Amino acid sequence: MDGLTLGIDFGTSNSAAAVVRDGQLQRLMIEDGAETLPTAVFFPNDRGAMLIGEAAGEALIDGEDGRYMRALKSVLGTSLFHEKRLIGGKRRTLAEVVTAFLVRIKSRAEAQTGQTVTGVLSGRPVHFHTKDPARDAQAEADLRACYHAAGFTDVRFLNEPEAAARASRTQAREGELGLVVDIGGGTSDFTLFRSQDSGIEVLASHGVRLGGTDFDQAVSMAHAMPLLGHGGQLKREMGAGLLPMPVAIFADLATWAKIPFLYTGDTRRAVTALIRDAVEPQPLKRLAEVLEHELGHELAFAVEKGKIRANGLTGGTAMIRMTMIERGLGAEISPGSLDAALTNAGATLIEAAQDTLTMAGLPPEAVQTLIFVGGSSKMRMVQDAMAALCPDARMETSDVFTAVVDGLAWTLADEAARA
Repeated sequence: MDGLTLGIDFGTSNSAAAVVRDGQLQRLMIEDGAETLPTAVFFPNDRGAMLIGEAAGEALIDGEDGRYMRALKSVLGTSLFHEKRLIGGKRRTLAEVVTAFLVRIKSRAEAQTGQTVTGVLSGRPVHFHTKDPARDAQAEADLRACYHAAGFTDVRFLNEPEAAARASRTQAREGELGLVVDIGGGTSDFTLFRSQDSGIEVLASHGVRLGGTDFDQAVSMAHAMPLLGHGGQLKREMGAGLLPMPVAIFADLATWAKIPFLYTGDTRRAVTALIRDAVEPQPLKRLAEVLEHELGHELAFAVEKGKIRANGLTGGTAMIRMTMIERGLGAEISPGSLDAALTNAGATLIEAAQDTLTMAGLPPEAVQTLIFVGGSSKMRMVQDAMAALCPDARMETSDVFTAVVDGLAWTLADEAARA
């Protein structure tokens, strides 16, 4: 008997798997009681078994000794993906980590379906890396190799916004033009399609390397990192005048995928030198505390929560709680300061959506339905930007966390029906 083929959405922030059986969509419970699984891993320092999903996050929050990692998808196509690092008491590559994660998804799917899984139709962004075809091709090759290493013999890919369009086709009336706005953790992707009785006609797809983790970085740099010394000044060792504080350490600490690689002796020594030369050393002492006690991911979660709280406000302020670093420490965040931090991101999204329409030779006024997909599509900035571009379009919210995997599963079902 042929093995089962899954639709898998391996996402920057969350992953999901689904099949269509007897004409019914079945999202697999690859996380206990949930249809989506945080794309996160935790390696205990005692060389215990790797934890994934919510269990990985719980180990981090509970203060267990080990290495937490998230946003692994964003490293595909880079040299970092194949560099060996000491993780959980063993030298391993991120490719090996992603493979181990996919092995868990495969085994959980097999346990739930009672079938051997041999194939996958995997979602992929339109561009893993914007305007870099060689790196983009390498990213897909990296992910394909991980699937094969995890035991999938038949590996195919479909653009994520196209999959979402297939899942969301009922939200656009027959003959209407719909634009899928898929804002994921690491990329923003767009598919312009025409809805038809027989399915959809894809007119154009485009994407940029910008997503929710980049929103988090921008919010962190604008709100949290100044309390750790970002934007400060350094005294010159010789001569008069002051120097600006270097940005690199703060930018890496605000970037989910790079946090684990800051916990080195070299980085700690660099911060010690900055403290020595700082005009205001106290904020940098907090940075040293973050590195010493490996609090980077806890800080990133706090920034993410503050961003979400501020996004839900119509006025007033929320707080990014940084009490894991220092008692009472926190950064205020308001709808206005959130919008200011994300101004450049909004402009990039409008440009990318406009480019999608240009590829199809159509004006923004032609779009009749905007369909929002992906957790970060809930950001007010995203919906305001798209409404400004396509003011006459209806706005529809899809199943933001599962539209892609739903579309992958339905694509497989459609293929099987035509075979």
